[in-house]
Amino acid sequence: MSGLVIWLDEAACHQTEIAGGKGASLGRMRAAGMPVPPGFVVTAAALRDSLTKQGLLAEVEALASSFGSGDDSAVAERIQRMVAGAPPWEELAVEISDAYAELGPSSSFVAVRSSACAEDGETASFAGQQETFLNVVGAEAVLDKVVECWASFFSERALFYRQYKGSLRDLGMAVVVQKQLASDKSGVMFTTDPIRRRSDQMVIEAAFGLGEALMSGLITPDHYLARRDGSLKKARVARQDRMIVRNADGGTMTVELDEERALSQVLDEEEISRLVAVGLELETAGGAPQDIEWAIEADELFVLQSRPITA
Repeated sequence: MSGLVIWLDEAACHQTEIAGGKGASLGRMRAAGMPVPPGFVVTAAALRDSLTKQGLLAEVEALASSFGSGDDSAVAERIQRMVAGAPPWEELAVEISDAYAELGPSSSFVAVRSSACAEDGETASFAGQQETFLNVVGAEAVLDKVVECWASFFSERALFYRQYKGSLRDLGMAVVVQKQLASDKSGVMFTTDPIRRRSDQMVIEAAFGLGEALMSGLITPDHYLARRDGSLKKARVARQDRMIVRNADGGTMTVELDEERALSQVLDEEEISRLVAVGLELETAGGAPQDIEWAIEADELFVLQSRPITA
C-alpha cells in the first residue's frame, strides 16, 4: 500500500500538511463526535509523487514560480495539461478505488473536494479557489475527479491567489472523497455576525436541496439572525423557485419548486436552534468564530465544513 490514502477517522488526518485544510478540519470534527459524513483523503503527498513519477515535478515547480512574469493564462494552462497527464499510478489508483468501495456499493454517490494545505487558516481561507465535484459515481469517475482537483490547484485564479497569499512553489494539495448527502436543506452559518461585527448573534443562510444553489448564486437564500441561546431574532424569507438536487446518473440537476414551497421558510425554529448549538460547539473547539457549511438530510443535521471567519 502506498500510504497516500487515509480515512477521516485516522489521527494522521488531523494534520493540515497531510490532509489539507478541509480534510484536517473534517477529521478533527469527526474525532470530536460532530455529525460529519464519512470519507477518506488522498493525501497532499500524492500530487507531488505523481508528478515525480512522470518526471514532471521540476518543470511544474519552475513554471509555477514564473507565474506573474509573463503570459499567466498560458502558464496555468500548460501546468494543468501536465498535471492531467500525471494521473494516480496503478498502486495508488487501486488504493483509491478500494477506499471508495469501502464507502458503499459501486453506485455510491460521493463528493470529491479539493483540500489545499494552505486553506482554511486564520488569515486566508482560500475558499473557492479549487474545485469540488458533487454526486460522483463509480471508481473511475472518482479517479478522474481527483486529477481534476489537482489540476484546479494550478488554475490562473488559484495561482494568482497564491501569488499574494501563499507560495507559488506550494504543491500541498490533498483531495477529500466523502459520502454525498441527498440534502433536503443546506446552507452556511457564521457564529459571529461578520457584517455587523456582533458576537451576540449568528447569521444563517439556507436553501432547499443541495448547497450548490446558494454557493453558485442561483437563488437568494433565506437569511436568519439567531441569538446564541438558539432563539430566532429575525428571519428574511426569500422566494426560492428552484433547487439543485442529485441526478440519479451522477452530477446534479435543477428542479422547479411549486408556488407554495417557493414562498415557504426553509428552516423552522427547532432546526435553527440545533444549528446554533452545533455552531457553539465548533466555535469552542476551533477557538475562534467559525464559517460553517451544513446540510440536513431526513431531518438529520450534518456539518460539511468549518473554518475560521476571515476577511
